[in-house]
Order: sequence, then structure tokens, then C-alpha cells
Amino acid sequence: MHQAWKQLEPFVHRTPLLSSTTTNKRVGKNVHFKMENQQKTGAFKFRGATYKLMQLPKERLANGVITASAGNHAQGVAYAAAKLGAEATIFMAEATPVAKINATKSYGAEVVLVGESFQEAYEASLERQKETGAAYIHPFDDADIIAGQGTIAMEMLRQEDRLDTIIVPIGGGGLISGIATAAKHVNRSIKVIGVQAAGAAAMYSSYHRDTVKKLDTVSTIAEGIAVKQPGSHTLPIIRDVVDDIVTVSDEEIAAAIVYMLERNKTLLEGAGAASLAALFRYYDDIPSRHCGIVVSGGNLDISRLPEIQKLAEARRVLAS
Repeated sequence: MHQAWKQLEPFVHRTPLLSSTTTNKRVGKNVHFKMENQQKTGAFKFRGATYKLMQLPKERLANGVITASAGNHAQGVAYAAAKLGAEATIFMAEATPVAKINATKSYGAEVVLVGESFQEAYEASLERQKETGAAYIHPFDDADIIAGQGTIAMEMLRQEDRLDTIIVPIGGGGLISGIATAAKHVNRSIKVIGVQAAGAAAMYSSYHRDTVKKLDTVSTIAEGIAVKQPGSHTLPIIRDVVDDIVTVSDEEIAAAIVYMLERNKTLLEGAGAASLAALFRYYDDIPSRHCGIVVSGGNLDISRLPEIQKLAEARRVLAS
């Protein structure tokens, strides 16, 4: 993990770790937001994608790279490939926000839209990879990807060494696998809590039921973590080093997005707001004094703001 951090340091933004007095008072803790929505391409995925491509020999890069993504990994791979002179092909679900599709294309990648979710796009991308022989860059189930994402924790603990808890969103598990591994290496007593959307909770079910849960469908505004099944590499790591996994509703995620817009003038996407949503829901059950919140991304399709506002209002009505 330290090697990944040293290699990536010249290429990635050292994103700020911000605090909010209003949030601190609301939950009775010192809350520290790791603003990966300010990372290159607007999300943490640039870290893992860049580190993975840096490990490939030149002859592999010359044959191109291919992946599937809910959007943020797509942009990370596309941008990293452009920087390293490789051609990138990205498979994305048909419902991927237009902003993410256009951003991926702007980095020079070929975008193929297929299927209703990440899983369908992933399966289609594997078929294309067999045909082309391009290097496959998995969005989460890869040791180099995990190491790249883990550099977030190393930065956080240098920015605030009193962190005792880190709350992390989970899709396929690459982000939390890297963060938990790095954090526990520095200090075994740090608690790492994962968060999934209730409508896409394959990792939550797999973790708590000691099985591998595969979902037929997923439904959440947090498309960045709408993954139907856990990674075969990430699930064992998560079982070993993650302390708990919780779920939040779309209404709670929407309320967290609106809160950050109103109080901190900061735009979060659904996945990026999941950790804050979990803190707001479970803060009484989290015995933390200095709590890190991973804001994983900010690539929200702004045409969805009315829907998000409506969901947030529903949350307020239910809470009142």
C-alpha cells in the first residue's frame, strides 16, 4: 500500500479533509469529510485505475484496456489511459447518467452502453475482451485497484491522526477493502464501517449471513454502488478487516445530498453521500470521537435533483 501511495502521489490530488461545525453538533462527534469528489475525474476511482495501469507493461498497454463501470471507474480508466497513451473501451449500463457518459467520452474512450445494471455491462465487456485481448481493468476485484484505493486511508491518517472510525460506501468492495487494509495496518484499533444502499445490498447480506449473495435486480439512486454481487477477492478481505456493514435508504441518501448542498455548498452523488447518510442514521450506535467520512464522488446528473429533493422531503416527513 505504501508503494502505491508513493507511485500515485505525483499524479493524484491530495484531496482535503474538511470539517463542519453544524455536522459535529448534529451527531455529537468530530466529523472529517475526505473530499474525493474533488479528485481528478470527480471521484476516488482515478486512484485505483491509475495505479493498475501503471503496473502494466508497455506491450500490454499498447493493446488497449477495457472495463465495465457504473461511471466513475470509467472516467478514471479513460483519463489514466489517455495519460499513458493507451486506447480504452468502457462498457456502461444504459441508465448511466449522461454526465458520466459524456465525461468518459471526453477523455477519448470508446463507450458501449448495454444492460440495465453494472452486471450486464460487465458480462458484455468480458465477451469483448476475449475478442480483442485488451488488458481488463476490473473496477473493484483486483489487488492493484484495491491498493490504489487504499491510499485514501493513508492520506486521511496523515491529515488527521486522531481518526478512530472511517465510514466507507460499498459497491463491489474495492474501496473499503483498500481503506480498511491500510487503516488497520497503521492502527488496528481503527473501526471501519461499510455502507450499502438498501436496494443494492449484496455485500451487506453476504457479510452478515456468511454466504455469497447474488441479487437479481438492484434499485437505488446511488448507481455508483449498485452492484449485484460481491467481488470474489474483496469479500474475504472485507470479512477479515471490516468491523460492520450497514444499509441506508434512498431517502436517507437523498437527504444527505441535500444537506451537503444546503449547509456546505458541496455536490455529492448518491454513492458519495451514503457514508454521511449512515452517520446521520446510526450515530448513536457509533462510539467515535473523530469519525472519517469518505465522500467517494460528486458526479451527479443534475437533471435528477428534483427527484432527489422529493426523496429528501419524504425522508423529512417520515422523520417528523
